[in-house]
Amino acid sequence: MKHGLSEIDLDRVIEMAWEDRTPFEAILHQFGLAEKDVIKVMRSELKAKSFRLWRKRVNEGVSKKHLKKRSEDITRFKCNRQRAISHNKISKR
Repeated sequence: MKHGLSEIDLDRVIEMAWEDRTPFEAILHQFGLAEKDVIKVMRSELKAKSFRLWRKRVNEGVSKKHLKKRSEDITRFKCNRQRAISHNKISKR
């Protein structure tokens, strides 16, 4: 268990962090990882170049990772093509 997470949970955190629409608050709510903890996970699990690209995207405003920076028009955090999720947990694996 890396970072205190099972491998499935670690994969899900990385997936949620990579998705621009999923705010850090959703990761905090589901996994108890604050933004700084998510950054640590991403830094240790991604290649250096991938991590830099992710951080650049999150900080440039392209991403909607921060609820405070998000437009009020965005009311959901998942793509409409994404599998059904209940309480942000994948219902089918």
